[in-house]
Amino acid sequence: MTYFLVTFVVMLIVITIMAIGVIFGRRAIKGSCGGGMSKAECVCVEKCDKRKNWRQRHN
Repeated sequence: MTYFLVTFVVMLIVITIMAIGVIFGRRAIKGSCGGGMSKAECVCVEKCDKRKNWRQRHN
């Protein structure tokens, strides 16, 4: 039971520190493409296209 309580308290401390970092820190959390880029510049589009091509070849 002691290990559970210690682990629970440590996790609460970590979550609290992360929340404080988001509140007082940088910009808002965004997706990997940042929302402001065009789709051609986004790395996600390239990865998705590669994945689609791979799936077509292996199905």
